[in-house]
Amino acid sequence: MPSLDQLPRPSAKRLAVRVTPDALRHIRAGHPWVFDHSIDTISHAGAPGDLAVVFDSDRKFAALGLFDPASPMRLKMLHRGRPITVDRAFWATRLADALQRRESLATSDHTNGYRCINGENDGFPGLVLDRYDRTFVLKIYSPIWVPHLADLVPVIDEALHPDALVLRLARNIEPADLHGLEEGDALIGLSPSSPVMFQERGLTFEADVVHGQKTGHFLDQRENRAHLGTLAAGARVLDLFACTGGFTVHAAAGGAASVHAVDISEPTLAVAARNLGYNAQLPEVAACRFTPVVADAFREMDRLNRRGEKFDIVVIDPPSFARRAFETERALSAYAKLTDIGVRLVQRDGLLVQSSCSSRVGADDFYATVARAAARAGRPLDELRRTGHALDHPVTFPEGAYLKTVFARVP
Repeated sequence: MPSLDQLPRPSAKRLAVRVTPDALRHIRAGHPWVFDHSIDTISHAGAPGDLAVVFDSDRKFAALGLFDPASPMRLKMLHRGRPITVDRAFWATRLADALQRRESLATSDHTNGYRCINGENDGFPGLVLDRYDRTFVLKIYSPIWVPHLADLVPVIDEALHPDALVLRLARNIEPADLHGLEEGDALIGLSPSSPVMFQERGLTFEADVVHGQKTGHFLDQRENRAHLGTLAAGARVLDLFACTGGFTVHAAAGGAASVHAVDISEPTLAVAARNLGYNAQLPEVAACRFTPVVADAFREMDRLNRRGEKFDIVVIDPPSFARRAFETERALSAYAKLTDIGVRLVQRDGLLVQSSCSSRVGADDFYATVARAAARAGRPLDELRRTGHALDHPVTFPEGAYLKTVFARVP
């Protein structure tokens, strides 16, 4: 990979931008995006990551953002109010603020896997930083960050002293905009050649930080997994869309009698089995009967229903069904179908745990859809808990909210 000093730097000449009155109101209210159609004028052509100053109708400084010329979200806002210099000290202050919000996790003896920067919600639009013990993963979703890495990486190094800082890249970034950077490059230290081990609520998991999904693990469900563990004693559990076994391991550690884990990916379920193995010193995990099933979740649910199988707990944690606005209705239909089949698999007075990670699907619509589908199936829900984002995944604007989960008793 090129050295950080070889990467392009933001232009010293800032872009001057005028936006519509409605866009300016949204900026001042704290929204992090300005869409291309909301820009009235822009002073000159710019490159990804150049600084853009938004002026009000009186030609006074209103806000500062990063210019993203190839994205419909043309400006990613960094600051509003009075003029400010964006330099290494700026990023250091912003990172310190983000880490302060997570101090309880940083000082935990039982958890060293969590999110340190949650994109726009921590003032870093299009960027996340995840921790797996002493290995950190920096994922960028836009080329606007390439010119700022020379400042940001030393700030991360000084604040966190990682053994390794691995770069992950969104698939939509054009190679020409990366200036030689590649997926899995080590910005600090060396990229791990094998999965990294980390702790989540005292349980051991592996994360493939170079090739794994997201940054190596789905950190956002940590608190829901832990809560499931408190409910699992003696239970027969069905874990649908089990992925690398986060819910499975917590259920087993909580004393589940068995876990029937379903995922369409055989390699992913193999990771789930290894994650169970890392915790086999716990008597509860050793005693749990684990059945991995490589299958489409809908088809496996139908098969189990035909056989008359029942479970004390059914966990349904599917991938996002709606990445675009026009997919929302289809997503709600899919959630309804999962609920309809899922509640039929729950033993009387058992538990349904169902999640959505689709930001396009609002929480109210999701919960209402699940409740209606369960009622139509003749198994109306007794809701016990609704959850959203954990403290390391804060939400500061409406579009930043995506995760919602319901824990419900099925009479």
